[in-house]
Amino acid sequence: MKDRMVKITSSELAMLWSQYLNDSGSICVLTYFLEKAEDPEIKSVIEFALQLSNKNIEKLTVTFKAENFAIPYGFKLEDDIDLTAPKLFSDSYVLHFIYQMAIIGLTNYSAAVAAAVRADIADYYMECLTETMQLHKVSKEVLLSKGLFVRSPNIPYVKAEFVNQQAFLFDVVGVKRPLIVAEVSNLYANIQRNILGVATLIGFSQVAKDKEVIQFLHRGIDIGKKHIKLFGSKLAECDLPVPASLSAEVTTSTSYTFSDKLLMFFTSGLISLSIGYYGTGIAQSPRVDLGVMYNRLSLEVQLYSEDGANIMINHKWLEQPPMASDRVELGLENKQ
Repeated sequence: MKDRMVKITSSELAMLWSQYLNDSGSICVLTYFLEKAEDPEIKSVIEFALQLSNKNIEKLTVTFKAENFAIPYGFKLEDDIDLTAPKLFSDSYVLHFIYQMAIIGLTNYSAAVAAAVRADIADYYMECLTETMQLHKVSKEVLLSKGLFVRSPNIPYVKAEFVNQQAFLFDVVGVKRPLIVAEVSNLYANIQRNILGVATLIGFSQVAKDKEVIQFLHRGIDIGKKHIKLFGSKLAECDLPVPASLSAEVTTSTSYTFSDKLLMFFTSGLISLSIGYYGTGIAQSPRVDLGVMYNRLSLEVQLYSEDGANIMINHKWLEQPPMASDRVELGLENKQ
């Protein structure tokens, strides 16, 4: 009870607010996935993921009320999905989707634990982290059991030695050194995320209604395919394989399934994640050409993100997060 007297910090509020939006959107998508799932094992994974999101929303609601904070509007089953719509994605796609979302959750919850100051907030995110570790484990096990898990390439020969020339960083007469394992890992993971993103946007574009949203989604598909090709070309230089596309896991349904607001929210989230992961690629890639590539692609994604935000603002779909007080505006109000 004593800890409740300590005010929530801006860092903690940012995490809680963002999580509420993400989980309310996830409830809509997972409820639809569960309604359409046919494979019993995959259905159990969806049920577990949905259970976690529902529990999070309940706990976040209690926290917001206790702190006298406004509860975000987020997304609602009655507003943002149609459970009677035909199946849009295969069960295999859904399993890949949940596995990737679990990976993202592990990253976000780890950061949340590190940033939390108040004991009850830290404990909550430690619980979220533990539960998401279990979701990651379960979804990976099902992917493995069904032969759907995509492993990163093996490196056949490893020896211990020191770097002794600048060619480790730069081209020498147009010849690049082989990729180090961190570079391979990031390229491969970014290909996998873009493959999932392309399949997601293909499905979204089929069921979107607003023409501007459809055009935006098609543009994202083109960007994703281009990035997959560029990352794949770097792996091909070292005769390393590229993961297979998931586009065939999208059905031909064009019926209204998700609201355009929900489609744009998830698309914007995927864009933001790309920017963060590309930043990690830059930090972990000593080879200069890779850093240049990631920087260029990050700029492209940032411009795409800005256009998406403008669409959401114009349609009044972008929910404003908590902001610091505008002292100038407060001063003007007092003088009126």
